[in-house]
Amino acid sequence: MEQTSEAKAFMRLKEIVDELREKCPWDRKQTIDSLRSNTIEELYELADAITDHNWAGIREELGDLALHILFYARIGTEQKQFTLEEVINGICEKLISRHPHIYGDVQADDEEAVKQNWEKLKLKEGKASVLSGVPKSLPAVVKATRLQEKSQQVGFEWENAGQVWDKVEEEIKELKEAVTLNDKDKMEDEFGDVLFSLINYARFLQIDAENSLERTNKKFISRFTRMEQQALKQGKALGDMSLQEMDAIWDAIKKQNTGI
Repeated sequence: MEQTSEAKAFMRLKEIVDELREKCPWDRKQTIDSLRSNTIEELYELADAITDHNWAGIREELGDLALHILFYARIGTEQKQFTLEEVINGICEKLISRHPHIYGDVQADDEEAVKQNWEKLKLKEGKASVLSGVPKSLPAVVKATRLQEKSQQVGFEWENAGQVWDKVEEEIKELKEAVTLNDKDKMEDEFGDVLFSLINYARFLQIDAENSLERTNKKFISRFTRMEQQALKQGKALGDMSLQEMDAIWDAIKKQNTGI
């Protein structure tokens, strides 16, 4: 059967990766350990592009990740651990087995039913806990979201957003009590509980807590750098200005109709 254009493009990339591994001094030197940090960086670059809805950036970063996948598969083959074929067939088989509502006779009428079936199947496959699939190295906000999503699939979940907000207020009260006691360890513990509850509330609002915080980070960076520019126009550096002067510039920037 004639290769599709997608298959030809995939094989072209694989051939380039193989050639570089054999001929390029840098590529020959790489190991799974040396590539790890680069892979994480590429993933975050993709996340940035997604947050910005930068489609050109998304396309580019997906290509970079595809390169890394093929690179790891090449190293796995060299180490006689696995082949690219096994990687691809492995995910194909997993997708088929995890979607019995498509490839079998299981009924799943909505997204939640699909998620619940997915978690049940993972436990049947030998997972010790519904939480075991959450990577330890995930950023804390993403990890909290995933933990909550996982526990939800077995019914460990609030009934409505109002209940979750009550929990947020309860945790804030406990944080204030810890602050009153000036107990640093207790403050950190209670502050974490507040964040965890707020992340849970974000889920009930059907918004992405991690993305929400990143949007605020980007907004702060934009406003702060513009504040620096405004100060320079006045012939001053921020470090030489009073907080009141900086606040005045900040408020003026916020009032500008810039969409950020």
